[in-house]
Amino acid sequence: MMITMEIFNCFLIAMSFLGLLVFVALYFVKAGYGVFRTRSWGISIPNKTAWVLMEAPVFFVLFYLWITSENPFSIPVLIFFLLFELHYFQRSFIFPFLMKGKSRMPLTIVGMGVVFNVLNGIMQALGLFYLPVTDTVYSGGWHYFVSPHAILGMLLFFLGMGINLHSDYVIRNLRQPGDTRHYLPTRGMFKYVTSANYLGELIEWIGFALLTISPAAGVFVWWTFANLVPRAHAIHQHYRKEFGTVAVGKRKRIIPFIY
Repeated sequence: MMITMEIFNCFLIAMSFLGLLVFVALYFVKAGYGVFRTRSWGISIPNKTAWVLMEAPVFFVLFYLWITSENPFSIPVLIFFLLFELHYFQRSFIFPFLMKGKSRMPLTIVGMGVVFNVLNGIMQALGLFYLPVTDTVYSGGWHYFVSPHAILGMLLFFLGMGINLHSDYVIRNLRQPGDTRHYLPTRGMFKYVTSANYLGELIEWIGFALLTISPAAGVFVWWTFANLVPRAHAIHQHYRKEFGTVAVGKRKRIIPFIY
């Protein structure tokens, strides 16, 4: 892929600025999926189909750009690729089919998700495989993973993934078959925040950014924060309205004891 570092840096700046716009906008407009979906968002499709269509593009974009890169099987580049794809394989091809119920997602949301995921796949591939700012460090093979930042990054990545997967499990099992009532999740990290699944995803990508020392991964952390924090705020308010402030208690939105 022919692209200069100057163009790539401009791409990162543009993506960071777009993330800021999304962060601000989502405090005023609730993303129209899940409990916040309304008919005003237009045509919708089943949730399972929507999640596959929305998440799978980044899986395939990164795979193509990785396999066509100069040295795809070098260590640690291969490990970075596998970790990223591990997350999105689960998100694209496992998570949707574990979902219960018959919820729907607006095509508008799906379309925006596809655009972001394609751009993010390109951004991560450029930062990890084509224009890594730490190319000399990447050539260190398995020794790369004994450095403090790599150890901490790997631990955070799997900690975040564990929190995210367990929180999704808790949400899926709030109701018994045939039960249509709503429940406040309280198990696991839901004891501390009302959006524990989002907390897990945020920790996961912070770990990935630390592991890779990639500015592109850092921009992705910012996007994850910009997208999930306002939504966590909206969910927190929704729970307070539905279940009451006493039931929600001292739980924070997404960052334990802080926000």
